[in-house]
This record gives sequence, structure tokens and C-alpha cells, in this order.
Amino acid sequence: MDISIIKPQTEHTETIAAICAAGWRQTVEGILSKEYQAKNIDFWYNLERVRHDIQKGAYTHAALIDSKFAGVIGGGMTGSNTAEIFMFYVDETYRYKGVGTRLLEALTQDHMNNGAVAQWVSVQEGNQRGIPFYESRGFVYQERSVSPTDTSEEQVSLRYKRSLPET
Repeated sequence: MDISIIKPQTEHTETIAAICAAGWRQTVEGILSKEYQAKNIDFWYNLERVRHDIQKGAYTHAALIDSKFAGVIGGGMTGSNTAEIFMFYVDETYRYKGVGTRLLEALTQDHMNNGAVAQWVSVQEGNQRGIPFYESRGFVYQERSVSPTDTSEEQVSLRYKRSLPET
């Protein structure tokens, strides 16, 4: 299996939107209402928004396996020496095959090249795909963040951080 890491292009818009919507829905399934899920997906993963976010560089890396789109990650610098992972989803067909590791490595290298010595990520509380993945790569729990939704629910994110070697 050949994993290639590429820069996402606008021709990937529909695939990125589908992978992100499905992945996010899986992380909140049974936690947040179907109504909120639909609103959130419509806001973040509609084709116009995803295309715009690709053009502005919010989706920084994509993974292809044997020419098939397998996952996407995005992030950036949030301070002079801190970076954040904004979104990270792997198509469930390709999970546990090294795709996530390769995507995270590519983004982390970019962060380090830009001077990051710390990398942050928010993970949905109860996300038993994401939490073990990040913890096994050196991310350490920092805090719990609770945000109200427009459907009168609470979305709970766990903030994780890891140190990066200085380059």
C-alpha cells in the first residue's frame, strides 16, 4: 500500500467535505443531537466553505492510497512558537493503516519549520479514536473546555498539547 501526502486542491472539495462530515459525525454520535450535527456539518463542511478553506490553505495535507483519497489534516501557527491542529480526519476505510501517522508527521514538520515548539489539538470528549491516537504520540491532556451550542447542548472538548523539538 502506497501512501502519498499531497497538498489538497479544489478538485478534492467534495471528497474532503464527505470525509470530514462523516468523521466529525462519528466523533459526536450519541453525544450531540442529530439537529446540531446537521447544523454543524452544514456550516463547516458545505462545498463552498470547504473549497474556500482549501484555497486559503486551511486544509494543509491530504493522503492518497493507491491514488484514492484517504484523509486530510489542517492546522497552522497560533503564536510565534505554538501551533494547532484544526481538523484531522481519515476515511474509515483507511483507518489503522498508517494514514493518520503520515498526515500528522507532515503537518508537524511544517509546524516545526515555522518555529513551533508546542503543538495543540482539541478532541471531542469520548472520542476513542482520536484520544488514544494523540496520547500515543506524546500529547498530554491539559484542560476540558465546555461550549454551549445553538441547540442548547454542551459540546465538550479536551485540550491536548505536546512539545516539539526545536529545529
